[in-house]
Amino acid sequence: MLQLIKDDGWLAPYEQDINNRHQRYRDLKQSIESNHSSLFEFASAHEYFGIHYDNEKGGWWYREWAPAAQALSLIGEFNNWNDNTHQLNHNEKGVWEIFINDGDKTLIPQGSKVKVRVTSNNGTQDRIPAYILRTIQDEDSKAFDGQAWDIEGFNWTDENWDTGSVTSPLIYECHVGMSLEKEAVGTYNEFRTEILPRIQKLGYNCIQLMAVQEHPYYGSFGYHVSSFFAASSRFGTPDELMQLVDDAHNMGIAVIMDIVHSHAVKNTAEGLNQFDGSNDQYFHPGERGEHPQWDSKCFNYGKQGVQQFLLSNIRFWMEKYHFDGFRFDGVTSMLYHHHGTIAFDHYDNYFKDGTEWDAISYLQLANDLIHSINPHALSIAEDMSGMPGLCYPIQDGGIGFDYRLGMGIPDNWIKILKHQSDENWNLDEIWGFLSNRRYKEKTVAYAESHDQALVGDKSLAFWLMDQEMYWHMKANDENIVIDRGIALHKMIRLITISLGGESYLNFIGNEFGHPEWVDFPREGNNWSHKHCKRQWHLVDDESLKYKYLNDFDAAMIKCVKENKVLEADRANKINVDDLNKTLIFERNNLLFVFNFHTHNAIPDYKFFVPNAGKYEVILNSDDTQFGGHGRVDNDYILSSFKEDGVDKISIYNTNRTALVLKLIE
Repeated sequence: MLQLIKDDGWLAPYEQDINNRHQRYRDLKQSIESNHSSLFEFASAHEYFGIHYDNEKGGWWYREWAPAAQALSLIGEFNNWNDNTHQLNHNEKGVWEIFINDGDKTLIPQGSKVKVRVTSNNGTQDRIPAYILRTIQDEDSKAFDGQAWDIEGFNWTDENWDTGSVTSPLIYECHVGMSLEKEAVGTYNEFRTEILPRIQKLGYNCIQLMAVQEHPYYGSFGYHVSSFFAASSRFGTPDELMQLVDDAHNMGIAVIMDIVHSHAVKNTAEGLNQFDGSNDQYFHPGERGEHPQWDSKCFNYGKQGVQQFLLSNIRFWMEKYHFDGFRFDGVTSMLYHHHGTIAFDHYDNYFKDGTEWDAISYLQLANDLIHSINPHALSIAEDMSGMPGLCYPIQDGGIGFDYRLGMGIPDNWIKILKHQSDENWNLDEIWGFLSNRRYKEKTVAYAESHDQALVGDKSLAFWLMDQEMYWHMKANDENIVIDRGIALHKMIRLITISLGGESYLNFIGNEFGHPEWVDFPREGNNWSHKHCKRQWHLVDDESLKYKYLNDFDAAMIKCVKENKVLEADRANKINVDDLNKTLIFERNNLLFVFNFHTHNAIPDYKFFVPNAGKYEVILNSDDTQFGGHGRVDNDYILSSFKEDGVDKISIYNTNRTALVLKLIE
């Protein structure tokens, strides 16, 4: 019996389904290994396909997988876009190819624009090569061209970097283009020099880069990918992205990519759609190949050419750009034919109702490959369905991810803030959605991500304080809305990181309470960048209260890292006091005390402690350096005492305050 089933008795009725899931993966891997020697070799298509310079032969190879095409011609600046001079031939593998003798690389220099002219039953169309390493967009026409580009010459200096040093990821989710103060698209270099130092100072040990893979529409947030092997040229060159990763590693920061293998852009001018003239080269034909919610194309994960394309994409980003892993976007959509549009209220939903077994097998292969390349790599699934075994080892019956996103956590915080007054907050409900996660499956906890900040929604700080942030964020300005908002912002983030999982995520700028929302330039806002930037001046201005939230975030991260909170077992509930809205729990020998009450501050508040001794305050959200009222003496040592035969301590339990206490002797 697989370990997954042993660990979860509810899965017993589905043992055959899980065994079948596991066997599909084993059969598929065995088939790949019998034909390609190993999964690693199978995932090397990027070294064969595309445009590459052959130093031994002194020329360029271009190969393309286009089984339904009738003719292919490489066109570009090097041949004045003439489709008669460089026509491709079918080789013995059924692949289109051409070798262009170019001993000194002057015919097709670095950056030379190229496309492939594809003739099929649908006529003739100029396309971007599927494995292109760089594309560039014309500022006037907005059309994309491929570019011949050599990415092998970068001088890496991160040879001493070890992804394994990041045992519990503290993830800073970020988008290079919107990372700057100016109303313009930021660059890899600007992010590297201006934003990475901020992240390092805050103490985060991992960044998650969004929108790296090339996408024709900036406003898609990078989720409508066209060229899967091309780093978006909006932000700079491949070397500049490599320098960003290299610098991050030398700062002790892991870099993971927000990778999109769940769907692809429908565009035919730039993307993979109908590349060889057929409807089923990379995607399912007909309705199954259309994603109705995202207006995009759905991959056929059961097709070997697709498996090889996507797996090679993983190996490419890890080897060529030194990425430390991936956050897989849209996993729920991949796992089910219905893309997750149902309520997951029964285990049948995971195994009997529209399960996409080919996608599951692909994800197992992907995780197998990732960890064979780097055993310490990070693999995170964006899944809201709760698929059993998603983060279990493959050999135990799982799908092989390291972490899943705790997607219900931010949704529940927003629901509470929108629909409940402070007096009606239910502590058992808060404990429930923060601690309810699958046994042995690690979760990335977060109070908000980019999803909560997009236009139509707003940041957590803006939910708490709204328009008052425009008028009352001066440090000497007393305002009850701002006072409440700052207090709860700190408490929500601390209880989320300490109770909600084994990893933590924050979206760029939200650590200091970034106001408003995120809105990419589009026709509806007159192509404005006003809300597609980060207002760093707010946190840098010593006269404003944003500094308090920023400083608390840094102190919180430091506390969690130094005390290995996320690496510890799950928290143990100690006390739930609904009258005083106080929740107390223990994790890794730290006591976390949260008083959410609007006004109850109790001078002699006694509660049970699991270990007798002396305790000190190591984090206090009410400290004046964090914009609090300074009602708790951080230097006071709390000694336990016996009462009714149990060990207790007594604290000044101030309202809207979170305390972290540590046993010192």
